[in-house]
This record gives sequence, C-alpha cells and structure tokens, in this order.
Amino acid sequence: MKKILAMILSVVMLLTLVACGDSGAAADDGKFVVGVCQIDAHPALDAATQGFKDALVAEFGDKVTFIDGNAAGDSNTLNTIIQDYVSKKVDLILANATPVLQTAATATSVIPILGTSVTEYGVALQLDDFDGLVGGNVSGTSDLAPLDKQAQMVLDWCPDAKKVGLLYCSAEANSIYQVNQVKAYLEDKGVTCTEYSFATTSDLSAVAEKAASESDAIYVPTDNTVANSAQLVDSICRAKKVPVIAGEENICAGCGIATLSISYYDLGMTTGKMAIQILKGEANISEMKIAYAETQTAKYNKELCEYLGIEPLEGYVAIGE
Repeated sequence: MKKILAMILSVVMLLTLVACGDSGAAADDGKFVVGVCQIDAHPALDAATQGFKDALVAEFGDKVTFIDGNAAGDSNTLNTIIQDYVSKKVDLILANATPVLQTAATATSVIPILGTSVTEYGVALQLDDFDGLVGGNVSGTSDLAPLDKQAQMVLDWCPDAKKVGLLYCSAEANSIYQVNQVKAYLEDKGVTCTEYSFATTSDLSAVAEKAASESDAIYVPTDNTVANSAQLVDSICRAKKVPVIAGEENICAGCGIATLSISYYDLGMTTGKMAIQILKGEANISEMKIAYAETQTAKYNKELCEYLGIEPLEGYVAIGE
C-alpha cells in the first residue's frame, strides 16, 4: 500500500512540475523571462511598453529579462514572435495592442497573457456578456476613454457640423466597436454619420480623401493603422480644412484638433503592476478584472487649431505643454 501511495505521490509531483514548466513559472533563483510584443512601432504603444518594463525593473531589477518583438503590422511576423515565446515557455507575455492579444490568446492557454493598449476585451476576444473578467490566462488594461465624452467633443468643437465622417480600419475590431458607440451617440443628437472604412494602409488615402470631401468633421478612434499614417490623414484633411477629433493623443498630434486622452505610459505601469502580482504568486490572473486608466486629459493640437482658425475650448491643454 505504501509503495502504491508513493508512486501516486511521485506522479502528482511530476505532473505539478510539468504544469509549472508549461506556465513559465519562475526558476528557483527567482528570475523571470517576459515576452513583450507590439503590433508596430508607435509613440503610444512604445510608451505603454516602457511603462510596463519600468514597473517590472523597479520591482525585480536584473532578475527580469525581456524578449522584445515588433510585428511591424504583419500577421505572419506576429504569429512567429508569439510562437517563439510559447516555445521558450516565457513566464508571462505582454500583448501590446489587440491583434497581439488575439494571437497570444489563441497560441497558449497556459502562459499568463496581459494585454495593454487594447480598447475592448469582450470585442477583441469575442466574449458574450463580457463583465470585465476574461478568465483563464488572460487579463490586462484597456485604453478606452469614455466614448460618450469623445462623441460630445465632436459637437463641442464642431457645433455647425451636420455630416460627420467616421474614419477607421475595418480590420481592427476595437475600432469598429468605438465607431459604433460614437455613431449611436451622434445620431441620437441629430447628426448624420457616415462610416469610411478601409482594409489596409494602401486604401487609406482614397478613403480619407472621400471622407474629407463629404464631411463637415471627422472622428478617428484609437486605430493603430490610422495612427501610423496620421500625417497622410492630416495632409488630406488640412487641405480641405476639415477638422478631426481623435481617440488618443498621438493621433491628435498628427492629424486632429482635440482628444480626450490617457497616459499610455501610466497604462503600461498599471499593466506592469498586474504582472508583478502574477509573477510573485500574489494574484491569480483568472481572477483579475481588466483595469482602466484612472484619469483622462482633454488636449488640443495648438498648431492645427491655429491653422484652421479654431479657438481652443476652455479646459483643454495644448499637446506638448
């Protein structure tokens, strides 16, 4: 009987060790390896990554090692990066932006995954009746600013606008979610809204041109594709003197007049603090609800407002000041 019991305990111990190995649990020396992946290089995403890293380094020092990956907007590259992290059994994955979160969540159900710069997890992961808790091995932080307030900004900054264009990339699920919310709000106020979606960057110029020609004002959500082509959007809308309300600060700095923005660095720090709890065994990721930015700042693009002859509204801070 004792021999059988010993054999059972041995098997249990072996399975426990295997499970720990699969989940990327820390080695006995307390060191951690974290896989960090961004969908592309962009100031907002870069800031979130830096905040995340700074939080972990402040806690663990040189006991934490980062493996960095940038997909440069390519899905095949993204998949290769994530598969590499899974094969290396990293202790945790930072998924910076929605496509990274989606790819990582598909690739592993064991390694803890924290998203950041993700707008709506329920939409991104196709979760019904999402209540803020993903469950399983996924959690993270959201960059969603109140969409009703962003929609109201369109009315406040462009009170004479009767036709508002909604410019976004149809390949980004979170952009679709934001546009739907803003559209509903504006239409309820009697504004005519038209969606101008594009599938790839190569389509953006023609779609933006059409939007600028047919709209009194344009709203752009926190869209990664537009963010990387903000100067193109600016050149088109500026020429037609059509104002753009943006979903986040960096897009606003590139092509918008105003935004209700969060600090992506602070968002990354919050994500990092969640990672610390997970890595130290102080929290179970399956029980961690999605965290949101605690504050938003109303900002405006001083140079563009001056060019368009728009007087900044009270309570807004100039970007960069």
